[in-house]
Amino acid sequence: MIHLKNARVFAPEDMGICDVLIEAGKIVYVGKSCEVSGPFPIEVVELGGAYLCPGFIDQHVHITGGGGEGGPETATPEIKLSDVTKSGITTVIGCLGTDGITRSMARLYGKARALEMEGISTYIFTGAYQFPLPTLTGSIQTDLIFIDKVVGVGEVAISDHRASHASAAELARLAGEARVAAMIGKKGGKVHLHVGDGPRGLKVLFRASNLTDVPLSQFQPTHLNRCRRLFEESIEFAKAGGYCDYTAGEDKNEDSAITAARAVYEALKAGAPIENITISSDGNGSMPVFDSKKRLVGLGIGRVSSLLDSLKAMVLRYDIPLDTALLTVTKNPAKIHRLEGKGAIKEGYDADLVVMDENLNVKDVLAKGKWMVRDGKTEVFGTFEAWQ
Repeated sequence: MIHLKNARVFAPEDMGICDVLIEAGKIVYVGKSCEVSGPFPIEVVELGGAYLCPGFIDQHVHITGGGGEGGPETATPEIKLSDVTKSGITTVIGCLGTDGITRSMARLYGKARALEMEGISTYIFTGAYQFPLPTLTGSIQTDLIFIDKVVGVGEVAISDHRASHASAAELARLAGEARVAAMIGKKGGKVHLHVGDGPRGLKVLFRASNLTDVPLSQFQPTHLNRCRRLFEESIEFAKAGGYCDYTAGEDKNEDSAITAARAVYEALKAGAPIENITISSDGNGSMPVFDSKKRLVGLGIGRVSSLLDSLKAMVLRYDIPLDTALLTVTKNPAKIHRLEGKGAIKEGYDADLVVMDENLNVKDVLAKGKWMVRDGKTEVFGTFEAWQ
């Protein structure tokens, strides 16, 4: 048993100073100061008012790498366990992107299982940028119903020169199939969409919803802060009931892209509901730069650490209350994707926890009740990290 004493608990709501008890990887008590004794080992950790938050959920990570638009040598590497945990992330949703051919759904599933065995919680989306979507079982519906780790469909590309340019009817059909399978399989079943900088933006999603009975809440487009025009559309999308995901990172050139923290700040000021807003890192995905003729002229790589950077900026730069900012990386993604036992500090939930100081620096990380980071130092590494 682990007894965390005198923590400032953000569950994500601010609960003030509390004690938290952990047993067998689960939270068994959250409340006023308590004393525990018995014929079993108890690890008592005095937190002295440090912030205790739910482990972060990064719902868009290229765990098997991404990219490859410039040839095989430009494919980004697979994610490492310690890269995830040292940023306070305890749950990831893995996805394929541009390349759903040399990176298969089978490899995505295998990598997700490997990360789970190494200590964190993992889920995956079925599909990739293009139609027909790659799957594990032959259809998105059987993937969603029978494969436990599959929680949704994605990352399907729209408004991008690398997309298959699906029509509103095709996207509505995809969303309808995912919706029914999610009901049967008890999953979130959202269609998670890569949105490029094309002029069509989110228009095809509005059309898909207007022409059919599919609600906008069946869609979760991402990268919506890549330019001002798309960001403005995202606010209307969220107000109409859709889920909006902004890509984390505070080093963007705000003449074009908008940082995630600023996007959340402006969206809330404009009246977008906080429960419809999330941020994700696009970790280990490629960050290609194309010229006006869509020729590759530059390449970068996404960092999972950007999730923490944007959380800090929301609170410390834009004065968004911590309990509100945390929703975008804890409770909201857990609810949208139906990740049971995740996203909150609550009795019966998984003991995925992050200890931070008042400047939101990560001090300690627990994943399923196991210490992954202590005093800012990684305790658990991936199987082959020591060899690198």
